[in-house]
Amino acid sequence: MRCPRLGGEAPFTYCLQEAGDLPCHRIVVCWQTFFPVEAYLRKRLSPQKWEELAGRKPKEKIASLLELIEEAKSKGDEE
Repeated sequence: MRCPRLGGEAPFTYCLQEAGDLPCHRIVVCWQTFFPVEAYLRKRLSPQKWEELAGRKPKEKIASLLELIEEAKSKGDEE
């Protein structure tokens, strides 16, 4: 599947862990044409985690980019 956030191919396993302990906020939109992803996630996640995922608002693009830059800088400093 082509990931609109990454701009390239991404497997479902990446989408499941993209946000750490939660799937990507776009996982249902991106994968719903391939299989019943919402039903799968409701079975896989606790009710609290499902509510957290369903209620989560995506970050602003600039905030996401700044976070990625900071992560890259800190990784570079560690090496």
